[in-house]
Amino acid sequence: MSTYIAPIRDMQFVLNEVAGLEEICALPGNEECSVDLVESILDEAAKFATGVLDPINKVGDQVGHVCKDGVVTTAPGFKEAYKLFAETGWNSMPFDPEYGGQGLPAVVSMAVNEMWKGANMAFGLCPMLTGGAIEAIAHHASDELKQKYLPKMIEGTWTGTMNLTEPNAGSDLAAISSKAKAVGDGSYLVSGTKIFITWGEHDVAENIIHLVLARLPDAPPGLKGISLFLVPKFLVNADGSLGKRNDLICASIEHKLGIHGSPTAVMSYGENEGAVGYLIGDENKGIGYMFTMMNHARVNVGLEGVGIAERAYQHALWYARERVQGAPVGDKSGVKKTILHHPDVRRMLMDCKSRTEAMRTLAYYTAANIDRAHAGNAAAQARVDLLTPVVKGWSTEQGVELSSTALQVFGGVGFVEETGAAQYYRDSRITTIYEGTTAIQANDLVGRKLAREKVPGAAMKALIVEMSADAEIFAANAQLAGIAGNLKNGINSLSTAADWIVANYESNPQAVHAGSVPFLKLTGIVVGGWLMAKSAAIAVKHIAEGTTDDYYKSKLATANYFAAHQLPFAAAYSAEMTGGAESVFALPENLF
Repeated sequence: MSTYIAPIRDMQFVLNEVAGLEEICALPGNEECSVDLVESILDEAAKFATGVLDPINKVGDQVGHVCKDGVVTTAPGFKEAYKLFAETGWNSMPFDPEYGGQGLPAVVSMAVNEMWKGANMAFGLCPMLTGGAIEAIAHHASDELKQKYLPKMIEGTWTGTMNLTEPNAGSDLAAISSKAKAVGDGSYLVSGTKIFITWGEHDVAENIIHLVLARLPDAPPGLKGISLFLVPKFLVNADGSLGKRNDLICASIEHKLGIHGSPTAVMSYGENEGAVGYLIGDENKGIGYMFTMMNHARVNVGLEGVGIAERAYQHALWYARERVQGAPVGDKSGVKKTILHHPDVRRMLMDCKSRTEAMRTLAYYTAANIDRAHAGNAAAQARVDLLTPVVKGWSTEQGVELSSTALQVFGGVGFVEETGAAQYYRDSRITTIYEGTTAIQANDLVGRKLAREKVPGAAMKALIVEMSADAEIFAANAQLAGIAGNLKNGINSLSTAADWIVANYESNPQAVHAGSVPFLKLTGIVVGGWLMAKSAAIAVKHIAEGTTDDYYKSKLATANYFAAHQLPFAAAYSAEMTGGAESVFALPENLF
């Protein structure tokens, strides 16, 4: 059994009791949303994930897709699944009703999107990239472009992509060399080669809307000279119908370690006269516009870490319940039992379960703050800005670790492709790389979000104050005292490291960035631990009130595990951040 089952009970708990769904539904613009409606949405999404996306996950991995003469045929079942996905309205959930969206809160989409990523990560990348493109167009394009492209993209008839990377320009976007020149009728001719374009070419939708970074003639050098263009696969006529094929082609498809069901394209623009494109916003401001799309994608890639960890955990748990192997240590009966009875298997499964719950809570909490920020809450926006790189970086690193742990539960057969456990490990590995590597997220956290903030460290300090106040409340409850003690230690470690970054950034930025990834992990562990402690406090309240729902006992157990097994790492990461830089640079280049 390797069927994905959406963890609806935990999703509902986090949405309703931690993220504050009822409050989110009461915000301006969310009046049509309700707790009951969201419950129905989750139930239907779970059916789609299990019944439609899960069955084609393995064939997507094993068969993949085929590229011939620039035409990509997706894996069996993907085209039909996408058609049903669009027809049943899943693509339109979070978007503006003015263009055909359902206008549901971001936190609701977060829960639903987790199901797509858990059931079939390769498939889920297509609507994820489309959603990012929609956000960029909605925020920055002209009304004419919005009216022409958004309705079809929101309904899912057309998909979207992000075109940043080039053969000579990876993380260094300042090196982009793709070009664009004005034609005189409001359009531009775009030329250049882009690589690593997720779902850059496929057969599941009528049209593909590419967002492409390129330079205009006489543009300033570096990042300040990059513009953003909308370049459709098929040109769109005045009446909205599709016209001729644009001058762009999929030159090839990458052969990858994982996510085989997701076609990753090398896109060539302007093989002949140039691909027709349309400027989004103002000239030379493309990087800022693209960050709208990237920040949307970064939170959602962090969610991939949650989804793949949940999927891997479920599969490992099933195996541990079924596999009979030896008698547990200390069991003198001599009766062989399932490996779920063995101490280290229990440890691995608790590790997967508790850390996945912490990641989920962090992702949904961040999404709820996105909704509050959309309603004009400046403090919520500051919290989103601070936590976005943590959601992306920490959660994806966790996803890789936990898919590896889940594979370990299988032992030798986990290394054999037939069991399916290896796919999760392979699929997870890209998540720490694309949409900005873990180091890029960490650099963003210590740089823009901490040291170079308008008031350096203000957003982090506000979070630490809030977490510290909660820790004092938890400490007064005997059932939470152990959790609170570990949480306080973690908060102190985070505070020490954050203060050190602010104090040393200007004088020694290299030392700060040498420890930026440990600091990102430190932040994830402490904030995750805080949210798990809040969850435990809610569980204790329900238990005290006499609930018969064993879920709350489970939540208290996983929160205790996280506090005992993960929060102690905070001190080590803090020490690495504040005292490890010298050893990073101790070895001369010629001795590597």
